[in-house]
Amino acid sequence: METIGPATRRNATGPLRRLFWRMEDARPAPRRRFWTYLAPLGLLALIGLGFTANEYYQDNRVLPGIVMGLLAAGSVLPVAVCVRWPVLAWRIAFLMMFLGVINQGRVEPWPWNPVQIVGFLLVLARLAVTQSSAVTVWATTFSLVPVFLYTKSANTGGAAVLLVAIAALGNIVYRRRRTLELVAEQEVLTEQERGKRAVLEERARIAREMHDVVAHHMSMIAVRAETAPYRVTGLPDAAQEELAEIAKAARSALTDMRRLLGALRAEDGESPTVPQPGLADLDDLVSTAREAGVDVTLTADGLAAVPGTVGLAAYRIMQEALANAARHAPGGPVSIDARGLDDRLELVVRNRRTGPATPGGGHGLIGMRERAALLGGELTAEPDQLDFVVRATLPFGKVDE
Repeated sequence: METIGPATRRNATGPLRRLFWRMEDARPAPRRRFWTYLAPLGLLALIGLGFTANEYYQDNRVLPGIVMGLLAAGSVLPVAVCVRWPVLAWRIAFLMMFLGVINQGRVEPWPWNPVQIVGFLLVLARLAVTQSSAVTVWATTFSLVPVFLYTKSANTGGAAVLLVAIAALGNIVYRRRRTLELVAEQEVLTEQERGKRAVLEERARIAREMHDVVAHHMSMIAVRAETAPYRVTGLPDAAQEELAEIAKAARSALTDMRRLLGALRAEDGESPTVPQPGLADLDDLVSTAREAGVDVTLTADGLAAVPGTVGLAAYRIMQEALANAARHAPGGPVSIDARGLDDRLELVVRNRRTGPATPGGGHGLIGMRERAALLGGELTAEPDQLDFVVRATLPFGKVDE
């Protein structure tokens, strides 16, 4: 309840501050072609009306010439300003409503010259068309003050009704234009939603194709590797063990791919229910790499306190680094150094190059950098003398936010 009062006051006085004190941003200049010809003609018309206002003062009031000139200029200046700065124009016109009554003649039906009256009505209409309803209400309310102060009682009611009517019509135009803008914005959002739907449909199509093609071949690899000892007689024990490892790897890849397909098919953002790997599975990752012929050395310290999200990212980075080492530097030793500190996990994967460095054509390094960036960390992968080194720093802070 304590926060409602200040918030309500800000909502009520915000348009008032905007009307009197806040700096106004200039509205875009009209770009229509006819404005190129209309602007000079309008300026000439305002100059002529300024001289007309000056003649009015000379005929009806006793004032110094410079004062009459300033009042005449103040009668037309707000009209010229209101095209780009309607609020500023209203401020000038509102001030002139008090200055324009100086030495009013007894025979004058209105305390202001006709040019000033018409100009003020134009400025108020321009403000109502371009500003919010709250600003228009404040401006109309304050505009009625000099009307009730200075006009004769017979003209007060009609002048007040005219001001309110012009402000109301301008506000109707503003609301209609604003409604059209909101409709256009909604159409843009609808198109964006359609685009997202198209992306989801495409993801589902890709998932179906991967399931129909890739999953079939992976299953066949696993089945053929498992049944090879029964179909091919006389295989040595080492070959049978190798085929069993191939079948195991194919089954594991098939499981990972099915998990990926489930993520591709998820339309409402639900996460797969299958447990994700982490640093607790690091020994299994290293064992699998060693069984595939990679000479891996692991040094790990302080991994128990690493958050699960960071652990998953680190696991995937090490998995991709080992795969790259086996692919681009077969036979070379690989060392992994993973250290959990108070606020981050530092990871270094170093493998000895067996040949000249060649750029890879896949997305492995891109994926590793993206995983590090999602956690607010960084990853580098570059040659270092005889080795190729992947360094990653994965902070814990992003996980807690």
